[in-house]
Amino acid sequence: MRTVTYCTENEETPGLTPGAISEQLGVASNTLSFHLKELAHAGLVSQERHGRNLVYRASYQTMNGLLAYLTENCCQGALCLTEEAASCNC
Repeated sequence: MRTVTYCTENEETPGLTPGAISEQLGVASNTLSFHLKELAHAGLVSQERHGRNLVYRASYQTMNGLLAYLTENCCQGALCLTEEAASCNC
């Protein structure tokens, strides 16, 4: 989840390399590669080759579609968290 969050918080960038994401998040490269591959397979991030580097970008259209689906079908349009859970400082 931190990978998606980091990619979406940096939408003004033309994309991020796995090395830049790994460095910023403090995640091992092999772990990050696994997650980026799965996110790309799900369509939540796009992958583009620039020379020898892979560049990843968040796919906002797909993410918005997923959030809309989850809100409509999982929460029935209601808040998914109780007031107590939403105010948790964890």
